[in-house]
Amino acid sequence: MAGCDQGRMSEYQIRFEPSPRRVRVEFNGTWVADSERALILHETRLPPAYYFPREDVQVALLEKTEQVTHCPIRGNATYWTLRAAGALAENAAWSYEEPYEEGAPVKGYISFYPDRVSAVYDGDDEIPQLARAEPGLHANSIGGWLLAEAWKAATPEALVDGFCRCLKACGVPVARMTVITPTLHPQVFASVFVWREDSGMRTIFEPHDILRQAKFKDSPFALILRGAGGVRRRLEQRDAKLDFPVVKDLSAEGATDYVAMPFHFADGQLNVLSMTSFAPGGFSTSDLGRVYEVLPAFGRMLEVHAQRRTAVTLLQTFLGRHTGARVLDGLVKHGDGEHIEAVVWFSDLRDSTALSQSMGRDAYLVYLNRYFHCMAGAIMEKGGEVLRFIGDAALAIFPIGGSWSGSTGAAEACRRALAAAQLAGERIAEDNAAHPARNPIRYGIGLHLGQVTYGNIGVPERLEFTVIGSAANAAARVESMTKTLGRNLVISAAFAEAYPGKLEALGNFKLKDVEGEQPLFTLSSVPST
Repeated sequence: MAGCDQGRMSEYQIRFEPSPRRVRVEFNGTWVADSERALILHETRLPPAYYFPREDVQVALLEKTEQVTHCPIRGNATYWTLRAAGALAENAAWSYEEPYEEGAPVKGYISFYPDRVSAVYDGDDEIPQLARAEPGLHANSIGGWLLAEAWKAATPEALVDGFCRCLKACGVPVARMTVITPTLHPQVFASVFVWREDSGMRTIFEPHDILRQAKFKDSPFALILRGAGGVRRRLEQRDAKLDFPVVKDLSAEGATDYVAMPFHFADGQLNVLSMTSFAPGGFSTSDLGRVYEVLPAFGRMLEVHAQRRTAVTLLQTFLGRHTGARVLDGLVKHGDGEHIEAVVWFSDLRDSTALSQSMGRDAYLVYLNRYFHCMAGAIMEKGGEVLRFIGDAALAIFPIGGSWSGSTGAAEACRRALAAAQLAGERIAEDNAAHPARNPIRYGIGLHLGQVTYGNIGVPERLEFTVIGSAANAAARVESMTKTLGRNLVISAAFAEAYPGKLEALGNFKLKDVEGEQPLFTLSSVPST
């Protein structure tokens, strides 16, 4: 795999050594640390970090903060704000209170960010603020893949799959990976990308209800998403800490190592990546260091895919599945659109004005959503596109031919529209029967077939994607006859002509703003309310 040649793999190492000289930290004229027992941490591509025993630090000047970060090598870092002589430096120091094995030498020690204090002295010499050594991501073989290959991934699944394959090619013994990214969706809490060495990729869209389920609440993911840092469990050890159900299960399967760590998107969103190994010894310091080093870059690439998926979701939710896709494809300018043939659906809730006045706002909102759940849900399930909610009315189309994805012939579009009307009627009848003490939902549906203009209308600063034209108006006129005729469904002659099945003729009637009398029809199998 390009960018992951093990022959040129760059190792990642950490090493502690005692400082040979006295080390001091000064902040705003106050010596906040002064030690002859400081430890120096040397870490690949990072400047040296000085760690001070607590006894040699003026801990009274430190105030613990809520910030926590995670290093898969050393563990979770606790942060401290420094106050001295009237000055304050937020999160200027950190410590590892319960470090992993590799961080044990500095357990309880405190280190300071050189750029957040006044000066750090090694002996009598001030230590310059050293920049992070940055030879480029190519110094890390995994980073080389991120630069050379990752951009080719067309989906988040392809990115995660490629990342895992790169890790394997670079010698990281990962057998399983799970990536969790919370998402902005009315039904989905998070996208969960699951990779298995033996079965490949799959994606799970977890609902918001997962937050109340034990499998999530008792997992490391819940802990990390609450900001508690990360988790590392060495499962080969006799005294392995099996404090999560998932860790117990992995141990029983023979896993040797498990690590779960947070990573952020540019907007601050917290996500989680976990890795499992079944190899003897699990993950080495080099394995975890190299992954940890490239995690921000991986996160940025995943964020691009996540943002597009969120954009698609939001556009589909607020505009409709097909309409949202068209906006993403570039139909965004004032006047963009096309002429299409379609079955036009117009439905309305009866007695809505009186109900809204008698029920109260909250109760009426619940009532209205019950109605739309039955009505709009049926339209979408049968292949229609809900274009607008106009108060308590809904405008939808079932496209015929043309460039519309999923469009059909006229006869099939009519069948789908009638199937949606039947399904909506059945669901409303069931809902009314299940709530006999509540106001029953009463409605009307008008179906027409004709040509409409489908596109952007409005002003350049505020556009709406919808359909306009005489066919859309005719559907509303047909629906207005449902109350007059005492029917839940009324169908136009144009629809009846294209529909190959049998309909019930209702007679000829005058429609508002339509010249002459028009024959109208219905389908008797649609439940009556």
